[in-house]
Amino acid sequence: MAHVNEHPGERAAQDPIKLIAVRETALSVDEVFRAVGDDAAGGVALFVGTVRNHDSGADVDALGYSCHPSAEAEMRRIAEKVVADHPVRALAAVHRVGDLVVGDLAVVVAVACPHRAEAFDACRKLIDDLKHEVPIWKHQRFSDGTDDWVGA
Repeated sequence: MAHVNEHPGERAAQDPIKLIAVRETALSVDEVFRAVGDDAAGGVALFVGTVRNHDSGADVDALGYSCHPSAEAEMRRIAEKVVADHPVRALAAVHRVGDLVVGDLAVVVAVACPHRAEAFDACRKLIDDLKHEVPIWKHQRFSDGTDDWVGA
């Protein structure tokens, strides 16, 4: 009988990057979750970033995201690195651009791995690196009439 770690489901999939996109339209948690469906995955970690109503002590009314034309390619590069470093069965990441209001979904990422700890680790690495490395900028508009650029 084969050892558990020898089962193909314990390893990364051949082509685990299922969805990478930058969109001007509303995001769907269901779409991202469906994209990472894999029968060999025992754990799926999903992160949803939403527009909150405050930042640094100020009330936020709305914000806009804009990006460099290379943003989607950078998202794919980061996804490839996560896949190389973790036993990812499936991965998806979608970021919104354009004008958003409080409560809107700004980013949805999901990672499926053989086990939950691996899925959590890979998902955290994916969202952290996307936030730090992808050229997407946030323009916040505050209730007092001021505004601020984040990541620019």
